Amino acid sequence: MRQSALIFGFTLILFGVLSQNLFAQTSKTREQLEKEKAEVQAKLREFDAILKQTTATKKTSIGELNAITRQFQTQTRLVNTLAREVKLLDQEINENEEKISSLEQELKDLKAEYARMVYNASKMNRNLSIISFVFSSGSFNQLYMRLKYLKQYTDSRKQQAAQIEELSVELEEERKLLDVRKADKQKVLAEEQSERAKLEKLRKDQQGMVNILTRKETDIKKQITATKKQQQQLESMIRKAIEDEIRLAEAAAKKENSTVTKSSGSSMPLTPEAAALSSSFAGNKGRLPWPVETGFITMNYGNNPHPSLRGIYVQNDGINIRTQPNSSVRTVFDGTVAKVASMPGYGETVLIKHGEYYTLYSKLKSVSVKSGQTVKAKDVIGQVATDANGEAEVHFQTWKGLQKMNPSTWITSK
Repeated sequence: MRQSALIFGFTLILFGVLSQNLFAQTSKTREQLEKEKAEVQAKLREFDAILKQTTATKKTSIGELNAITRQFQTQTRLVNTLAREVKLLDQEINENEEKISSLEQELKDLKAEYARMVYNASKMNRNLSIISFVFSSGSFNQLYMRLKYLKQYTDSRKQQAAQIEELSVELEEERKLLDVRKADKQKVLAEEQSERAKLEKLRKDQQGMVNILTRKETDIKKQITATKKQQQQLESMIRKAIEDEIRLAEAAAKKENSTVTKSSGSSMPLTPEAAALSSSFAGNKGRLPWPVETGFITMNYGNNPHPSLRGIYVQNDGINIRTQPNSSVRTVFDGTVAKVASMPGYGETVLIKHGEYYTLYSKLKSVSVKSGQTVKAKDVIGQVATDANGEAEVHFQTWKGLQKMNPSTWITSK
């Protein structure tokens, strides 16, 4: 009987430990899901705020299609996150039901064991009183052992009564938790259904834009050709400005007693101060602020499939960030303004030097800095332009010497 009670007690402890581990894992997963959902919802609110500020004269354009495509992708992420949350809730509900079933069986077994102990005690009392049982001992040692047995027996009954009470409370709590989980699931299912409806509307809007733009294939191809020429002009300006900086640095390095040196792996000779700035810029990769406070990327770095023309790809030397009209554009790191220029298709443009690294900000309507000016991180350097379609978009590039880099890997992720 005592061995049975000990085994049962050990089983309870083991079950409790396993349950706590499972709960900890589930809680962590739920916490991660809630965080991801909150981030996606915040991003969608940012989309709405920016797109609602597009002027009433907006037309169906490539920029608008790129924006709604990004919104569709983010909305899809939200729907998928909600689906994962439903799946997690199903898992939690199953775990709750299994635990309740296990607790019910354990409670049943414990009550049966307790009933047997009560029955045995009453049976013993009928045949022989406890006092007679104790004092009918043949020796002092036997008297001691009988007293010890009676104490253990009494303690065991008290322990089992306490376990029955504890299990009953835990069972009730699990049943309440199960009801909460089921209510949570219904709430998330309703939310998922609502977000799927929004996703379907976005899909139809996206397809409608694609259909309209596909009928303008000839005009779009002419626009792609013109944009490519403008990109080449912008790249030529950037390369010339950086080459001029490299020539000046090399000339300075040749002077007697010059502190300008070129270290291994560097793209150009640098002063100790410029080398430290360059190293600091490199050390902040992935942590640089965005050039605008709010916005989302509408075109990535590299080759991008055209959103409406199959088989057509558009090269991008940086990233395009859609933002709110009249937004301030700011530098992402300490540096010196290397060039201010007005470029066809890109409007006002600013090139900033950070040691051997460079960042470019274009599609501005106004600039508030000049060449040679020192700037700090997040200093405002100009204001974003709004095009004829009511779209405010910043073009942002990063370079190391004469080598282009993917800006998305340098700024913080959103």
